[in-house]
Amino acid sequence: MNENKIPEKYTYIILTFTLISIISCIILNAFLFYGFMASIIFSIYLCRKSGFSIIELFNMIKRGLYECKSLFILMALIGAMIPIWMSSGVVPTMLYYGLKYMKGTNFLFSAFILTSVVSIFMGTAFGTISSVGIALLALSKIFGIPNYILLGAIVSGAFIADKSSPISNLFNLTLETVKIAYKEAITSMLKTLLPTCFISASVYYFIGKKYSVVIENSNINNFMYAINSNFTVSPLILLLPLSIIIMLFLGIKMLKSVFLALIAGIVVSIVFQREGFNHIINAILNGYNINTNFVQLNTVLVSGGMISMISVLLIIAGAVSLSSIFQETGLIIPVIKRITSKIKSSEELILKTGLISGALTIISDQSVGIILPGKFLINKYKELKVKNCILARTMADTGTIIAPLIPWNVNSLFIFITTGISTISYAPYAVLCYVSPIITFIFAFLHKFQGRKQTKEIQVKNTIK
Repeated sequence: MNENKIPEKYTYIILTFTLISIISCIILNAFLFYGFMASIIFSIYLCRKSGFSIIELFNMIKRGLYECKSLFILMALIGAMIPIWMSSGVVPTMLYYGLKYMKGTNFLFSAFILTSVVSIFMGTAFGTISSVGIALLALSKIFGIPNYILLGAIVSGAFIADKSSPISNLFNLTLETVKIAYKEAITSMLKTLLPTCFISASVYYFIGKKYSVVIENSNINNFMYAINSNFTVSPLILLLPLSIIIMLFLGIKMLKSVFLALIAGIVVSIVFQREGFNHIINAILNGYNINTNFVQLNTVLVSGGMISMISVLLIIAGAVSLSSIFQETGLIIPVIKRITSKIKSSEELILKTGLISGALTIISDQSVGIILPGKFLINKYKELKVKNCILARTMADTGTIIAPLIPWNVNSLFIFITTGISTISYAPYAVLCYVSPIITFIFAFLHKFQGRKQTKEIQVKNTIK
């Protein structure tokens, strides 16, 4: 990583141009990839003027894309997995039992709790949203809950994985960056996570209460009959999504787990649901739909396929390429140094850590929002005698957790292609993603008062002696 090659003025020019390009695409409803490409070309131009060669810059992009190869493959596999969840009967079975046992409950509250628990065991927000999330969203159409409100609750629960699950790649990246053990990190993390979850759950409980009447009046029996008439429904089919959780828990990597579950889903589609092989291949590529006499079931069981992932993969490639340039040229470093050079207190350090991690996640991605502040602030934490576990907690609570709120972020793009619901629609209801940074900043000032109290106690003890 280069620290001093790029003039500071170029840093601010590039960052400003990037934000304008991306926001312009959103406002004009243009393909977001164009915004990233414009920013990449502009960044390369100014980086070349700063002494970097074209070969160096293209190698940075190549390394970044190569490091994310697993993400691209995973996205393609999930594009294939979602229609298989439909054809194999996983989603219909979840719908059937969800209707049977969740009738009369506070569905929004239950959905948040369910996704929170599942995400911890799966270790991935992507996996949680593309399995449990899809089934819950299908239920929302029956229960009369707007899908964007329910998705907000699902996103809140799912992204707990990225900030606290022991098998989360991002959380393990955080631990590795600041050099602490999981036990130390999670002990500190729970201090902010528990009140955050409590507040979020309370909000979803009160919002969900207004939909309980709709649930009781829904034509649930007819819907359950339609599912039973068109699919083989059995609790055994739920072993398919459960198998992913079990494989991840056993340490099998996400790609292998999803691939094996995909193969199993194809077999179940053919053997149990009597789907033709050609129909399955078509669903994997182009998406799934069903034609029954029950119109509502037809509108619920619809999904895209692998081809629908192409545009999102291009956008992600653009985001990763730009992020690689930012990280490897050291373009962001002058900004970090300017912000942190005059920090004098622990609460100011925690506040600015959150702002830096959040800002880097907004203009780049979660990994940059972890690696850069983690590496460049760890000595400052040592200097001010603030534990590294607080550095890890702050980055997880501010940078990692806000990713699904950023329309051009990889996470938001994934959610959009998986659910068809835009970031702007669900973001206001992703309560946990807002509450988490607020709770962290409140704890920063509590840390200040705790420090003062400890200082006074030491002074009193010294006086007595």
